[in-house]
Amino acid sequence: MTPKNNIVIGIIVALLVIASYNIDANPLDFAEGIPNLAIILEEMIAVEPKYIPTALWAMFETIQMAFIGTVVGVVIALPLSMLAARNLNSKFVYAPIRALLAAIRTFPSILWAILFVIMVGLGPFAGVLAVIMYTVGFVAKLQYESIEAIDSDPVDAVSSIGVSKWQLIRCVVIPESAPHLLSQILYMFDYNVRQTSILGLVGAGGIGFYIINYIKFFEYGKAAIFMLVVLVAVLIIDWVSVKIRDKFIMKTQHGMEVTTK
Repeated sequence: MTPKNNIVIGIIVALLVIASYNIDANPLDFAEGIPNLAIILEEMIAVEPKYIPTALWAMFETIQMAFIGTVVGVVIALPLSMLAARNLNSKFVYAPIRALLAAIRTFPSILWAILFVIMVGLGPFAGVLAVIMYTVGFVAKLQYESIEAIDSDPVDAVSSIGVSKWQLIRCVVIPESAPHLLSQILYMFDYNVRQTSILGLVGAGGIGFYIINYIKFFEYGKAAIFMLVVLVAVLIIDWVSVKIRDKFIMKTQHGMEVTTK
C-alpha cells in the first residue's frame, strides 16, 4: 500500500473512533447485553399457533399495501425520470424536477406515513400513500440515471432523422432502459414489503402494527409469529423476483441474438 493510501485509512479510522465516542458506542455494553438476547429468544420459541391466521391476514394486507404503492409510485416516477434525464432535456427542465425528487427522497417512508396519518387518519391508506411517495423519489432517481447511461449512438441516430421526443423515448429510451427498470421495480416491491412491515409503528396499518404492539408489551412469543411470517414472505418474494428477472434477461438476450443474426 502506498503512503497516500495509509493516510486515507488512518483518517477513516480516526473519524470512526471519534464518531463512536460521540455516540457512546461501547462494545462492552453490547457484550453485557448478550444474555438479555437469550431471554428474548427463549420467549420467542414459545410460539402460539392460534395467532398464525391473524399473522397471515396482516401479511396479506402488507403485501397489498406494498403492491399498490409500488405500482402507483412507478407509474408516477417514470414520466418524472424522463423529465429529469440530462440527455433528454435542458437544465431548465431537469434541474427543478431533480430538486423536487431530492425533496421527496429527503423523508423516509415512516416520516411520510406520519404525515399521511395526520392527513387521512390511521390505517393502511396512510401507509400506501407513504410507500407511493418513497417509491416515486427512489425509482425516479434510479431510472433517470439509467437513462443517462444509455449509449448515445442509438439516441443520436434516431434523433438525426427528425423524430419527436416521444418517439425517441418510445423507440429507444424505454427499450434500452427496460432491464434496469424491471430490476428497480422488483427491488422496490421487495423493499416496500419490508418497509411496510414497520409502518404500523405510526399507525399506518400492515403487519407492523401487531409486531410493534406485541414488542411494546414484551410479548415476544406472539411477535415472533408475525416476524416469522414476514421472513417467509420476503424469502418467497425474493425467489419469485429472481425467477422473473432471469426469465426477462434471457428473453432479452435471445431477442438481441436473433436481431444480430
